[in-house]
Amino acid sequence: MTVTQPQSQPQPHPQPLSGPARSPEDIRVPPFAVVPGRQVRQVLDGRESTVTDVVEAAYQLHAAGRTVNPASTFLRFPDRPASRIIALPASLSGDAHVDGLKWISSFPANITAGIPRASAVLILNDPVTGYPFACMESSVISAARTAASAASAAGRLSRGRPRASRVGFIGTGLIARYIHTYLRGTGWSFDHIGVHDRSADSAAGFRLYLEQTDRDGRVTVHSDPEQLIRTSDVVVFATVASTPHITEPAWFDHHPVVLHISLRDLDPRILLSATNIVDDADHCLRAQTSPHLTEQLTGNRDFVHGTLADVMSGRVSVPTDRTVIFSPFGLGVLDLAVGKYVYDRLARAGELSIVEDFFDELGRYG
Repeated sequence: MTVTQPQSQPQPHPQPLSGPARSPEDIRVPPFAVVPGRQVRQVLDGRESTVTDVVEAAYQLHAAGRTVNPASTFLRFPDRPASRIIALPASLSGDAHVDGLKWISSFPANITAGIPRASAVLILNDPVTGYPFACMESSVISAARTAASAASAAGRLSRGRPRASRVGFIGTGLIARYIHTYLRGTGWSFDHIGVHDRSADSAAGFRLYLEQTDRDGRVTVHSDPEQLIRTSDVVVFATVASTPHITEPAWFDHHPVVLHISLRDLDPRILLSATNIVDDADHCLRAQTSPHLTEQLTGNRDFVHGTLADVMSGRVSVPTDRTVIFSPFGLGVLDLAVGKYVYDRLARAGELSIVEDFFDELGRYG
């Protein structure tokens, strides 16, 4: 088995045909490509607005019933209860038409060794033959689709409000950095940026990053979350919290937009005092997320006002005089959409690294 270098002529994977199935003579085993994180970043860097459009289109396909997005499967370990690996299978129709799987791990102890908590791969499958045609480094794809989702929500849920001049980040890891990048890349600017993390070193590192990349905003590190929340128009939660640690609804009396990306930070009382927007209610209200705990407390889902796709389409209006909380569980179809976007750009540029003879035993009878 050998890996060929990128070819001078583009060798894109053929787009799946719509309508009737392909005739047997048109069906073939696709070439198999390996896409490292370096190439993923090269495609995505500086294209935050485009990637956000890709994510919004995937949300709209999902709302229209043109995706398959089963519940995520959690692999947990009795001897390592803080760690997990999650499988997110999905299928996406539309122009990107692709099936696949994200396999993403979360090992919080990695942080103490100076390496990221999460690592991931994304497998793309041909919807005609079922053969995988790419294995992609996906921690960057996952971070980008998460940040694009947050940026989309920030824009959609802030409409009609005064300009948000103050943003606060609770949790200062990779996801927080990507969300800041995507907010900036989609037109946001802030006069003041608040930072809070239980790790002083992480907060200091994020502050240094912000001071080097965001010349507009004055950065303040807060020793506790209350003052950060009370002084922010947009609050971003990007922690590894497993249970709610923010319990006071009064901290949100100024009605900010809350991007509840890490899903388990907020006490149900806070959700019950707010307008709640999710990405998909069935997915979000499970696995002991804050919305799931709120459902368990109330016995219903009446506190969920709609999805982000509902807001995009105008089916749901968001009040401007109430706290609004966006809680996205993270849909596998978003990873497929962003992954296929990266793959197609590399294919058109002839920059895919193909693994020759990856598939063996291709003759049915030997």
